[in-house]
Amino acid sequence: MTPDLIAVVMFGLLLVGLFLGHPLAFVLGGTAVLTAIIAGKPMVLGIVINRIFGDVLDNYTLIAIPLFVLMARFLSDSGVTDRMFETLRLMLSQVRGGLALAVVFISILLAATTGIIGASITVMGVMALRPMLKYGYAPSLTAGVIAASGCLGILIPPSIMLILMASYSPLSVGELFAGSMIPGVLLGLSYALYVYIISVLRPDLAPAVESDEKVGRAALMRMLALEALPPLVLIFGILGSLLAGIATATEASAIGAALALLIVIARGRFRLDTFYGAMIETGRTSAMILFIVVGATAFTGVFNITGGLRATQELIRTLDMEPWMLITMMMVIVFILGAFLDWTGIVLLSFPIFLPIIQEMPDVNLLWFVVLMAVVLQTSFLTPPFGYALFYLRAIAPSDLRTGSIIRGVLPFIALIIVMCILVAVFPALVTWLPDVLYTK
Repeated sequence: MTPDLIAVVMFGLLLVGLFLGHPLAFVLGGTAVLTAIIAGKPMVLGIVINRIFGDVLDNYTLIAIPLFVLMARFLSDSGVTDRMFETLRLMLSQVRGGLALAVVFISILLAATTGIIGASITVMGVMALRPMLKYGYAPSLTAGVIAASGCLGILIPPSIMLILMASYSPLSVGELFAGSMIPGVLLGLSYALYVYIISVLRPDLAPAVESDEKVGRAALMRMLALEALPPLVLIFGILGSLLAGIATATEASAIGAALALLIVIARGRFRLDTFYGAMIETGRTSAMILFIVVGATAFTGVFNITGGLRATQELIRTLDMEPWMLITMMMVIVFILGAFLDWTGIVLLSFPIFLPIIQEMPDVNLLWFVVLMAVVLQTSFLTPPFGYALFYLRAIAPSDLRTGSIIRGVLPFIALIIVMCILVAVFPALVTWLPDVLYTK
């Protein structure tokens, strides 16, 4: 088989497996095995196995993934998020769109402490979905703001996606965390601005809610300071130690898990059954991610050794496009893939193809490109038919909230993500300024 035909066969088998509904990890691994046999090169599977054990399972950076997952579960068990949302709900009760604004602000804080999309959307959905619908918020706006805000965790550090991106690129975790911080926070603030504008222009979609509880502003400020302190300590412990160069990403994740456990104990929420549940959930989530990593490593290994990777890269080079057009095409491909694959598969499949080409461009900053791709990957959770945020929200939403309302609700937020992509593309300093300050001596 020629390398061009191998590329067509592998991506064809990948699409067939996905549309048949099989898990991504097994589709990737199975495609690798079938292609090696069809191409008459089963011996390459031995090389792939060596690569999996030598490059993937021996990757020290990936230890941070289960530790951050465990930290997220501990923080959820502590009840901090519930109390903070209640405090913000009371503070913003007389502001139009106040409940939606509270969802956005709490989600930004959750993103900076958990990075687990399923956990963020589930927590915010359980706390805010029914109250927002009860107080007259439009179903589409309610679903859209919860789903989109919950996805900020893959962009705002500490993020599992950024850790995986760093492990498969020449960039460090600290550089990626610093580079994505400003775009991530700006994207969250753009959600808040959109909610506020909608609430002013269409007050029937996001009404003000007069609270039955009369609490003084000074008391509310004390409540907010008290409830915000634990997550702020957690953020400072993780990002402060990492960005200051005191700890590596793996060590910072261990610091975060230990601090989250201390928060649970300090708030009197520690129970052996919840501790056991946190361990089990961490094992399941980490195993799911690592299975996809192993499957993608097998896929890209066979793809590379049999010549498919080189053929694909040569095809892209022969397009003879301007760098900005080529990068735009890459981002469009990532956007389209996001409708069918999760971010793990997209990163592991596209990095081996895209990064070598980007590194050949003398005027393109690799950090900027990777963060731009991370911003685009926000849409992978929101775009139907396989947007995971839509599934998470559908699972906890009441039956009278239609799936069509959920899909319509996320469309404006997808547009905001595209706008943020354009801003990052036009103003690279949004990505490079903070890393230059922290890492340039």
